[in-house]
Amino acid sequence: MAAKLITYDLKKPGRNYDNLHDAIKKLGSWWHCLESTWIVDTTKSASEIRDTLKSHIDTNDDLAVFSLSSGWATYGLSDECNNWLRNHL
Repeated sequence: MAAKLITYDLKKPGRNYDNLHDAIKKLGSWWHCLESTWIVDTTKSASEIRDTLKSHIDTNDDLAVFSLSSGWATYGLSDECNNWLRNHL
């Protein structure tokens, strides 16, 4: 498995994005400690994730998926958030 960073800008106010969040959660073990940022430990490629998630956002929204490697730092996050990062990155 490899960690992927998923981030997005959802431009339509008031829209319910539960379907997007559910689709992200199905990709693998996930971290969601910042509002529009997720990290998922998954076997899927960045392109596969993009293709899976784009049906859950509007055409004017933005979505980016990146592969992650070692090295990270946080400030102000909970122990739970940092422990997930230690265990998956």
